[in-house]
Amino acid sequence: MLPGQSKVGLYAALRRDSRDGMSNRALQCKYHFTWSTVNKALTSAWPQPRTTTASARPSKLDPFTPLIDEILLIDLAATRKQRHTVTPDLPPSDRRALVRGVALTT
Repeated sequence: MLPGQSKVGLYAALRRDSRDGMSNRALQCKYHFTWSTVNKALTSAWPQPRTTTASARPSKLDPFTPLIDEILLIDLAATRKQRHTVTPDLPPSDRRALVRGVALTT
């Protein structure tokens, strides 16, 4: 499409040249369009509106964002070398409870 020219104007030019006797192949070469675009322009005066894409699906991490936020808040209070590590003083059952999101009792 030429800069500054609307799609409606290009469709009108395609139809005008087609009425003057140009073949579809010649229209494709002149306007640098594919055969399907030329056919759409010849069948309809108005271009089809743009189709919208499907909405973005939710992230698989959405159910775990509260846990991730909690871990990051805990990391803010820890020293640099202790961040993002499992605390060794917790028994395995408490670690599993932390991962499941169950509040730990002290």
